Amino acid sequence: MNKAHIVRVNATDSELKDKLVVLNRVAKVTKGGRTFSFSALVVVGDGKGVVGHGLGKAREVADAISKAVEDAKKNLIRVRIHKGTISHEQKGKYGAGKVFIKPAADGTGVIAGGAMRAVLEMAGVHNVLAKSNGSSNPHNVVKATLDALSRIRGPHEIAKSRRLDVKNVFDGI
Repeated sequence: MNKAHIVRVNATDSELKDKLVVLNRVAKVTKGGRTFSFSALVVVGDGKGVVGHGLGKAREVADAISKAVEDAKKNLIRVRIHKGTISHEQKGKYGAGKVFIKPAADGTGVIAGGAMRAVLEMAGVHNVLAKSNGSSNPHNVVKATLDALSRIRGPHEIAKSRRLDVKNVFDGI
């Protein structure tokens, strides 16, 4: 995900919910033996179109999660949601992780797996079809999903780029 996609979003801490995507135990080998610590990947969102991800690492699980949540609050983006779904199909990529998200009819639910599901639910998307290709590494899948969500354009942006009125955007399709 490009830094250009990250937008400063004003969301109070009380509105944001967090979801742990993955927790890894990592080891550093020293002369005295192995030193274990924990790495946490967390997704935060308000369920109304604001979502972000964060990574935290500490000796204790709780400290790693709280560091990840603080990091996620610094990486929030706004997602355009229309009637509980996204407005058009979109692909996203980060590293070897590739994702494809597609709007779905009302009542479909979130058809996505693992890390993608966490991002979409925290963003507030209720009906979507999603597929992850390439790497299944949760870090890459989360970032690819956020890349896809940040690329979604609304009707006003499309009308402006085509130099049309908003009511004429769908006539040319």
